[in-house]
Amino acid sequence: MSQGAEKKSSAPLQFQRLLRPTFSMKHLWLLLAAFTIVAAEPIPPERLATMIDALTRLGPEKVHANPKLAEALGKVIDATRGTPQFVQLIREFVVKGQETGLLEVAAKFPSDEAGVAAAQLILASTNRAAITAALAGTNAAAIAQSFGNTGDKRAVGWLLPLITNANVQLNHSIAVRKQAVRSLAQFQEGAAQMLALERAGKLSDDLKFTASVELNAVRWPELKAEALKRLPPPAGQNDKPLPPLIELLKMKGDARNGEKVFAREEVGCAKCHVVNGRGIDFGPALSEIGTKLGRDALFESILDPNAGISFGYEAWTVEMKNGDEVFGLVVSDAAVDLAVKLQGGAVNRLKKADIAKRTQSKVSIMPTGLAQTMPLQELVDLVDYLASLKKK
Repeated sequence: MSQGAEKKSSAPLQFQRLLRPTFSMKHLWLLLAAFTIVAAEPIPPERLATMIDALTRLGPEKVHANPKLAEALGKVIDATRGTPQFVQLIREFVVKGQETGLLEVAAKFPSDEAGVAAAQLILASTNRAAITAALAGTNAAAIAQSFGNTGDKRAVGWLLPLITNANVQLNHSIAVRKQAVRSLAQFQEGAAQMLALERAGKLSDDLKFTASVELNAVRWPELKAEALKRLPPPAGQNDKPLPPLIELLKMKGDARNGEKVFAREEVGCAKCHVVNGRGIDFGPALSEIGTKLGRDALFESILDPNAGISFGYEAWTVEMKNGDEVFGLVVSDAAVDLAVKLQGGAVNRLKKADIAKRTQSKVSIMPTGLAQTMPLQELVDLVDYLASLKKK
């Protein structure tokens, strides 16, 4: 090893020695400033850790007062972007204009300390354009989740439009809007606003199940009592209210028994769905449903089928000029004929000249009240069976 290389590799160790109390802050300043000379090279991990420690020991006032140290801080911030250290530096040194980087961390760690801290800094920011863009982007659900975990009431002003503004709703998936409901329910004002929407008949039908789950579990007695009346939890067998979703998720099921429940005549799952070649091809195939949906989403799809209708499986009511009515899935829309698949798998081909009107239904082809056809444990067994159906 050359003498130059030896000096380069030992620099971090020398720097660590300078951190000891026996060395003055003046030495620390000078050595940290020397690190800024190599501008184009990435900072090695061990040196980055040392620089973060040094900057933290110096504190915001001394770092911002010295151009070399301020330059070093900027490089360290760039090197840590997307990590919890990035958030720590932004918060400790009160660095402005870093909202985009903070949003990245909030989206990456929405339930962790770093993501929550990033979201708190974002909500305190005046950069509304960056927040608006993030809530319209692909990470909107995660951003909404992080906002809900902040305890910062300013989050309500950002989350509420996701479920009330018609133009916003058109640009967001149901997953984003459901997350907005979950996050709003963590604030007293947010919960109250959602109940106000329900009172006014303005709470979207596809959000009512999620709102029911969340609002019936809030910690504010008056709001919880109103939620029980206006948005009661779904009922199980014998009209007995089901436990909250969080309790259902704690229950353990028997996937083998769930397979038997799936095939049972009165439950009817196999009448509309195919699993590994068995069943009737009417609704979505479920052979890999466990890969696509978690247990929480599976419970929701059973208890509230109208909230998340799969693309391509929207039901249509077709009214004929002679007064007949056909209900099913449109599988072919040709120039002359309209082919409608009926429940059971049969296809009815209708002449367009004989059609008076066709209307897309807001109701799912999957029946509601499925949980009422079985005991609670069998519902959990069924969900565990569906969760086990994964891509091989």
